[in-house]
Amino acid sequence: MIGKLTGRLDTPFEGGCIFDVNGVGYLVACSARTLAALPQAPATGALLVETVVREDAIILYGFADAAERDWFRLLTAIQGVGPKVALALLSTLAPADLARALMAGDKGALTRAPGVGAKLAIRLISELRERVGAMPTGPGFSPGTVTIAATLPPAEKALAEAISALTNLGWKRPEAAAAVTRVAERLGEGAGLEPLIRESLKELAPR
Repeated sequence: MIGKLTGRLDTPFEGGCIFDVNGVGYLVACSARTLAALPQAPATGALLVETVVREDAIILYGFADAAERDWFRLLTAIQGVGPKVALALLSTLAPADLARALMAGDKGALTRAPGVGAKLAIRLISELRERVGAMPTGPGFSPGTVTIAATLPPAEKALAEAISALTNLGWKRPEAAAAVTRVAERLGEGAGLEPLIRESLKELAPR
């Protein structure tokens, strides 16, 4: 498995680059953030690499730093998040911004990434929110200071607060998020916090 490449940036393009190592050109998929961090061609640089082996291909994903690589690994472990969507998220949000969005339940920030819809954003928040503290984010971030942002649109804030309320009542975050998502789709975008919680409790009640 390839874990790191040190060589010359040969041909950058949208979504990746060709990286020349001793005359061998490696095709590497990268986020926009990593491409921006690389020196201009034909300067020498280095990439941390995650090697993904599929039945029909071996694909290299390159990262400018360990933080982005670790987030890529975490994101691709979530159902519905493939490497392409993970790179889209990391192109849209730096690790610190991604951590803030997850901690704050900011669905709007996550859905700015291509391929991330509302349902996937809620799944990411529900499954990763409690794991953010263990992830590298860079300087200036403290998970303990992040709360549901007051600047969130009311509908998104209500969804995040409803999920939080249900988890405080003892339900696991994934099942709480699934119930709130179903209720929000049924009630419509303008549903308030109280109806969301009330109807979600009905969804979660034993039948």
